Amino acid sequence: SIPHYLYPPSPFSLPSSPTSVSNLSYHDYLTEVIDNTLNPDFVRKFILDYFFEEKQNLRFDFRLEKPLGGIPGKKCGTIILSAEELGNCRDSATMQFCANKLDKKDFFGKSDPFMVFYRSNEDGTFTICHKTEVVKNTLNPVWQSFTIPVRALCNGDYDRTIKVEVYDWDRDGSHDFIGEFTTSYRELARGQSQFNVYEVSCLQTPQVTLLSFSVESEFTFLDYIKGNPSQSTSLHYMNPYQMNAYAMALKAVGEIIQDYDSDKMFPALGFGAKLPPDGRVSHEFPLNGNIENPYCNGIEGILEAYHQSLKTVQLYGPTNFAPVVNHVARYAAAVQDGSQYFVLLIITDGVISDMSQTKEAIVNGAKLPMSIIIVGVGQAEFDAMVELDGDDIRISSRGKLAERDIVQFVPFRDYMDRTGNHVLSMARLAKDVLAEIPDQFISYMKSRGIKPNPAPPPYTPPGHTHHTQI
Repeated sequence: SIPHYLYPPSPFSLPSSPTSVSNLSYHDYLTEVIDNTLNPDFVRKFILDYFFEEKQNLRFDFRLEKPLGGIPGKKCGTIILSAEELGNCRDSATMQFCANKLDKKDFFGKSDPFMVFYRSNEDGTFTICHKTEVVKNTLNPVWQSFTIPVRALCNGDYDRTIKVEVYDWDRDGSHDFIGEFTTSYRELARGQSQFNVYEVSCLQTPQVTLLSFSVESEFTFLDYIKGNPSQSTSLHYMNPYQMNAYAMALKAVGEIIQDYDSDKMFPALGFGAKLPPDGRVSHEFPLNGNIENPYCNGIEGILEAYHQSLKTVQLYGPTNFAPVVNHVARYAAAVQDGSQYFVLLIITDGVISDMSQTKEAIVNGAKLPMSIIIVGVGQAEFDAMVELDGDDIRISSRGKLAERDIVQFVPFRDYMDRTGNHVLSMARLAKDVLAEIPDQFISYMKSRGIKPNPAPPPYTPPGHTHHTQI
């Protein structure tokens, strides 16, 4: 018997490990094949990706044991699904082992040893988490180094038992047991030492030795923005004004991105208008009319300032982008230590009038902690915006290539119904607009060698103390 798990049944090819569920179609959720056994212990895990730009509803079930069916009148066995809440540890451990004087299990030749690693569970059971490769025909193998997330090894619990079994591989799948030992992450972290030489049988001659051990933190987008942000404003607030394309685009994108800003105070600028009292043309004026404090309170505050500005300014061409890009770049240039990252959302209805200046501004901005989102409204041709997007060809200015892609463009009309009055899918618009932001963010932090700040200590109310159960 060569069991594997496939749902639903269909032709398949085995994917590489680990398998990311969200990147596969429904018929690709496969484990590896385990030869010649009626009690397979699968190693491959399925990982559900977190998407910055989407709202995701999750349900967690654990330890589900169900009988297999499909053949009338025949017992087909039982499948056991196990799940555990993942710890917040982001470290990955790299280690290498060797062994000497292993038991000879093959009648002809020596042994073909490999190791199997298990982490212990809260109920006393063990879950397989790694298999080494097979080293052929030796009693003194040196296995290749491997890297494993610390969460997979012990779920971030440094003292949790790790069991390691050593087998002699057989072609028919009936691998011969050589011996086993137990350890922990804390012990392994001591590295090569007398503490990490393990006896694997009662004869006390076969030994497995840790040759090397190192650990490295794997940072994600959320590590950089974690903190204790205040409650976000309601996504269903009432707007007294008729929603136009600008307001709908701003609301759809803004309601998601505002949750990644700690104080929900946003500077809002307009460009392309004559301002009172003298009618001068400006391409970077505060929507709320306050030059000293252009900040608006949440998306609702921006919408209010936008509608009020329409009553006081006279819209006027051309459509120049460079002033607002450079405006944000000046703030980003002043804070390059990773403590702040700036996202400029531009909503425009016109063809760009200062293409060369904007290209230069974007090339300069690519060196700074900033990204630019452009939402095009109306029926204008947006070929220039696609060029600024830089997905196909990285933009350049004066022969200088942008260090990284920092622009994402979407035409708003692609998300509207035939009347142009309603967004077909706010979620799809926000997803498409924001999808590139995490990678752009990480590319800046990684290129500058910036690591996330350590997590703040848990909050303890006055007069309370933490109690530790022993």
